[in-house]
Amino acid sequence: MADVGVRAARREDVLQVANCQIRAWRYGYRDFLPEGPLEQMTGAAAEKMWLRQWDEAIVAPPSPMHRVLVAVETILDTEGFPALGAGGSAALVTPRGGERVVGLVSHAPAEDPDLDPGRVAEMLTLLVDPDFVRRGHGSRLLNATVDYMREDGFRQIVTWVFAENYAMLGFLESAGWGEDMAERVLDMGRPVRMIRLTTDIS
Repeated sequence: MADVGVRAARREDVLQVANCQIRAWRYGYRDFLPEGPLEQMTGAAAEKMWLRQWDEAIVAPPSPMHRVLVAVETILDTEGFPALGAGGSAALVTPRGGERVVGLVSHAPAEDPDLDPGRVAEMLTLLVDPDFVRRGHGSRLLNATVDYMREDGFRQIVTWVFAENYAMLGFLESAGWGEDMAERVLDMGRPVRMIRLTTDIS
């Protein structure tokens, strides 16, 4: 049995946040991103970079409207987590009563040149550890980050999603998001298309 929730990320979460991101990318992006670039995004060298970036984002964000939230599970009466799960790498061991970061979301004022950063925010990241999907963590993270964005005065949210990330597209569309016709193409050894989704929170 586990107690679940969403809270603001803290310095002591940095390692788990970076590990959660890497596990989610390895598992969730493997079907549509080229193997080489995905390895570069999730390998040992990249892990050090993500640790630095998440430490800065959590401990010293550029503004109060740059936020990182985490989904957590607190183990109440089990002996721990599976040593190896869907993420394809060893899960962090969490003792009984310990709190495990199982997902994350981050947002900031939008930076796309066609958007007004005073009223539009961008959801930069929404990820759930592959061993903890289908437990409601994604919905709790999305609802919490929307609440914070409303408090900060934003009226609209956008996010960029890989066009072949059908799981994320389906999740966001079921929550009322839709495409706004903006797109970008990344060179990852072959063209990889991303599309921008938006939703009104006014």
